[in-house]
Amino acid sequence: MSKKIQLDAPNVGVLEKKYLNRAIDSNYVSSVGPFITEFENKFSAYLGVKRAVAIQSGTAALYMSLYELGIGKGDEVIVPALTFVATVNPIIYAGAKPVFVDVDLATWNIDTKKIAQVITNKTKAIIPVHLYGNPCNMVEIMAIAKKYDLKVIEDATESLGARYKSQHTGTFGDFGCFSFNGNKIITTGGGGAIVGRNTKRLQHIKFLINQAKDESKSRGCYHSEMGFNYRMTNIEAALGLAQMEKLNKFLDKKRLYNSIYRKKLRNITSIHFQEEYENAHSAYWLSCIIFNRKINIPTLQSTLKAKGIPTRRIFIPLVEFPPYKKYKRTECRNSYSIYERGLCLPSSTLNSEDDIQYVCMTIRALTE
Repeated sequence: MSKKIQLDAPNVGVLEKKYLNRAIDSNYVSSVGPFITEFENKFSAYLGVKRAVAIQSGTAALYMSLYELGIGKGDEVIVPALTFVATVNPIIYAGAKPVFVDVDLATWNIDTKKIAQVITNKTKAIIPVHLYGNPCNMVEIMAIAKKYDLKVIEDATESLGARYKSQHTGTFGDFGCFSFNGNKIITTGGGGAIVGRNTKRLQHIKFLINQAKDESKSRGCYHSEMGFNYRMTNIEAALGLAQMEKLNKFLDKKRLYNSIYRKKLRNITSIHFQEEYENAHSAYWLSCIIFNRKINIPTLQSTLKAKGIPTRRIFIPLVEFPPYKKYKRTECRNSYSIYERGLCLPSSTLNSEDDIQYVCMTIRALTE
């Protein structure tokens, strides 16, 4: 085993130091520098899209997507009830209202059969979340969006490298939003990115996140619009370039560890895994399980922690939190069921195969 099993810690090393030193030596460490453009180009090439905009965070990416689409006061945006708060907060920042939809009990992603039930004349967009790296049914979501003339902003913050019908998550909708927080598949320390189908809109977002600063005017910095300070720094982009070189290896490890979990725990009838849609290929940002019999999750977590195994609860349904309860319209039984019975297992690429085997052996001993 490794000295310490990690839940979702970043995997950085010599290559990252090399890139960071290059950024420091160049003296471009802030929001100006060549690594930013280089990172955007490498990221867009990986996804097979024309343009990517590096940004401060996945949250900022979601907010700027809403802002660019003109979504604001009086508008409604459909989101799954089971996700991290960063999915819904940008909707409220924009002055719009989130409309929560329950998730599918098998895939844990937004239940496409329930979306149409909450659409009103105020509905302007859907934000599907590829939860824990597992692709949503984007064919059905895009069909619904087309039928009701809705925008689609993909929350792909957890799903870099995942595909649905051979297409990368984040590339189906009007915009796709990614996160490079320290616990994500690759990291820039913080940071995020936006991709989309309309390059003019992406160029406008690039302009806005740099304080809408137009330096072409003879009077100096000129601001024709209200801008934002949501830029990625050159030093963050340097870290991201190193991580992009390792991305495929990281994904291979994530998928290997998930396959070990499934193989070693599959005979335990009380344990079930998050399922994929047909023709979906998860990135397995986190490998998670749910129990179909009553297990005291906090007690199990404490026992696992004592044995050197860190875990995390599944996200609490957002309708449970005080800031969002008032937006609840429908029941979210599946979201609660998954939360109450679920657990995220060690998934960091710092772990070894022996670490994952040890986790499996320990869980078997405690739950069989």
